[in-house]
Amino acid sequence: MKIPSIPDKLFFKIGEVAELAGVEQHVLRYWEEEIESLKPKKNKSGQRLYQKKDVEQVFEIKQLLYAEKFTVAGARKKMKQNKKKETQLDIAFDREGFKQWKADIKRDLKSILTLLDKK
Repeated sequence: MKIPSIPDKLFFKIGEVAELAGVEQHVLRYWEEEIESLKPKKNKSGQRLYQKKDVEQVFEIKQLLYAEKFTVAGARKKMKQNKKKETQLDIAFDREGFKQWKADIKRDLKSILTLLDKK
């Protein structure tokens, strides 16, 4: 399934998102109820305001449901797994990088102490 390009805007109304994704507005509202990670903001009058990340998520949900034939429950589970993987990757600890950084700091501090001792 080819994903259309998303216009460069801060917010999208539900009608715009429905048109971009090729689904009805009621389908988007249903997905919001069933998939907890899809939660567009609402303005004071209660109108949904989707951000670009929300629109990308709509495309991901549509891909899972329509192309990969997941059930809604299966898509929800898959998206949770993907989110956990992203979180784990984002906070990965680079041990070798840390060791190098620590060695650089020690070297710099020693050179500062040497300079201070000379004065």
